[in-house]
Amino acid sequence: MYTPPAFREDDPDILRAIIGEAGLATFVTSTAEGLIATPLPLFLDTAEGPFGTLYGHLAKANRQWTLEPSGEALAIFSGPDAYVTPSWYRSKREHGKVVPTWNYVAVHAYGAVEFFDDPERLLGVVTRLTEHHEKGRSEEWAVSDAPERFVAAQLRGIVGLRMPVARVEGKRKLSQNRPEAVREGVASGLSESSRESDRILGALVGQG
Repeated sequence: MYTPPAFREDDPDILRAIIGEAGLATFVTSTAEGLIATPLPLFLDTAEGPFGTLYGHLAKANRQWTLEPSGEALAIFSGPDAYVTPSWYRSKREHGKVVPTWNYVAVHAYGAVEFFDDPERLLGVVTRLTEHHEKGRSEEWAVSDAPERFVAAQLRGIVGLRMPVARVEGKRKLSQNRPEAVREGVASGLSESSRESDRILGALVGQG
């Protein structure tokens, strides 16, 4: 990922938060048949390895897991993103030498991937993934709420994924390379958007 110094994010806590809040990742492998990508919910076990270990599952019918990866796999996590109009720049009125851009938050995690279909391991992954996304709901659903035989049948249709993270790249492009007056204009403009993700990003820009 191209990351100019102004946008680089190395803080482990911030990177873990971005991964945790992303929900859906794009899981990419390079194979003899070319690149393959699958949108997948993944969770990070921070206790496993220096950068943590990603877990998830994909459909057994998905050919991605049957094709030997060439080198590392890549998991892409995207945070809030938004179009930034030059209309928010004070410099537009002063000299007009401005162009649009896009602000966003992203994390790329790399590592060797392992696929597995052991029912006990799969149940553990599905349970933890469910708990991660059900946490905080007024009525939290649990895997154990479903009939045991039904769950066992569902597990036979998926394959588990384990990816110890060997390296990670973080990027928060939040107008840090612009003067304070410009950042204030961007933050203000985004805060007035009807899109929730724009308003979230505006708050991040405003934090500097």
